[in-house]
Amino acid sequence: QWGGPLAPVAKNVMVYRNGDSFFHGRKFVVNQRQFLTFEAFLNEVTSTIHASVAVRNIYTPRQGHRVTELEELQNGCPYVAAGFERFKRLEPRETGGRVLELRNSGKLALEGVFRNGDLLSPPFRLLLSKSTLQEWDAILDLLTERASLRSGAVRKLCQLDGVPVSSGEELVNGEYYVAVGVEKYKNLPYFELLVPKNSIPKWPPQGLNSQPWLSSPAIPEVDRAFHLWDGASNLA
Repeated sequence: QWGGPLAPVAKNVMVYRNGDSFFHGRKFVVNQRQFLTFEAFLNEVTSTIHASVAVRNIYTPRQGHRVTELEELQNGCPYVAAGFERFKRLEPRETGGRVLELRNSGKLALEGVFRNGDLLSPPFRLLLSKSTLQEWDAILDLLTERASLRSGAVRKLCQLDGVPVSSGEELVNGEYYVAVGVEKYKNLPYFELLVPKNSIPKWPPQGLNSQPWLSSPAIPEVDRAFHLWDGASNLA
């Protein structure tokens, strides 16, 4: 006998600031446990993307269809967050196209790595080469050198929600992570306390000339979002 209905599958979406071609986007995991209402999602987007005004509208990137319900969000799609100002179309070169350039270069930059349990030290940026990305132990060695954890070597790297990453293929360009030693991951407000809300990431990272970097996951759904259903669900 079933104990009840299964919880809806979480959706991963990328959200960009309306009219800001320099903002490389933020990834959100959307499910009913995280956001009970669409209003709660709007509030979280406002805070996370450091919007200058409260986010009141979410649009599909190309056609500008307005999304009004969490159910309308499509997994793997980009969206544009805006206040009450006019929607500005997001061009493919600002999202999926940059992902392809990044994948072709074989390089990846982590926007910030926090130290587990440390709310005093600011995060450090880390640039990973193509060869390093193929060897997880080499990545951990670099993290150990840069993090200088009190507990010693970095044994694992976690997302901000505590989910561990186990290979270079799982890393997302431009995202934040937590370096963890032998101790357990400590769930603390790293991003909220150590990243100023008015800060703007310096892109491209030093040494990469003018490569157009973007923190979008290297998944085909990003390109499909523009060419198939534009991130909308049953919208006219």
